[in-house]
Amino acid sequence: MVQNEFVFPSADGKTGIHAVDWVPETAPRGVLLISHGVSEHILRYGPLASYLTERGFAVAGHDHLGHGTSVAAGAPRLYFGPKGSWSWVVQDLYARRELAGRRYPGLPVFLLGHSMGSFLARTYLIRYPGTVAGAILMGTGQMPPAVVAAARALAAKEVRKVGDARPSPLVNRLAFEAYNRKFAPNRTAYDWLSVRTENVDDYLADPLCGGDPTIGLFREMLGGIAYIEKRENLKRMNRNTPVLFLSGQDDPVGDMGKGVRRAYRSFRRAGVRDVEMKLYPGARHEILNEACGETVCADVCRWLESHLPKG
Repeated sequence: MVQNEFVFPSADGKTGIHAVDWVPETAPRGVLLISHGVSEHILRYGPLASYLTERGFAVAGHDHLGHGTSVAAGAPRLYFGPKGSWSWVVQDLYARRELAGRRYPGLPVFLLGHSMGSFLARTYLIRYPGTVAGAILMGTGQMPPAVVAAARALAAKEVRKVGDARPSPLVNRLAFEAYNRKFAPNRTAYDWLSVRTENVDDYLADPLCGGDPTIGLFREMLGGIAYIEKRENLKRMNRNTPVLFLSGQDDPVGDMGKGVRRAYRSFRRAGVRDVEMKLYPGARHEILNEACGETVCADVCRWLESHLPKG
């Protein structure tokens, strides 16, 4: 495997987006584009890339705006931008897909989104239907509309109070601390990520992981979640694009499986013809780093292989 890193311009007009290609030693048969989660970065997906490149897939990805090293000089970390900047991040994802398409002409490009990255991927499927060969939605969820509306109202209030480029202790407490309370007594503030303490400790030791997202990022993400849950928007997806849902059975982002099932059913109701779902017993949010991680990699690979163009 060869790892190539480069920079491309963000849709915000000022930020260089850090990107990476993992290239197999042999001619690839398909490409997987990864959309990472909040408060992390793309290089954490190196082990999945290693597994897939050994089996003939190229892997591509980038640090989302405000994450990893995709932060403009003087800009706050974990901040997309002003109201409406969710669209910039989705446009960056499309730009990255186009770069991968030019790098590997004629090959199918699949999309994998984890956590916040899955919400971005779901927005992508609505806005750019038919531009990927399939999508894997990992660590995703679906909140009831009333809960989303209440959270958006709170975020708007906090923006007026502290400004959108700063964290809101109240919102972070209601979001991540609520996840963690499901696993009390807690060893760290990130126990909800993984059963494995070494995985949590690695996350805490990574200077490009963790930290409190800005309230502006929460505002944008909640707006994106409201957008992807509307039935009229879901019907804009290409019904022939296959979708695979993968999550831990004990993932609080997916409401311990219930939110994943709600999302799965919403895709079925929207008419998507090929939708599958798998929940991993005993696993929390970061299923790639749980004890089942190798099984997850194998499941991803098998699903990609089963959806390669015939012949």
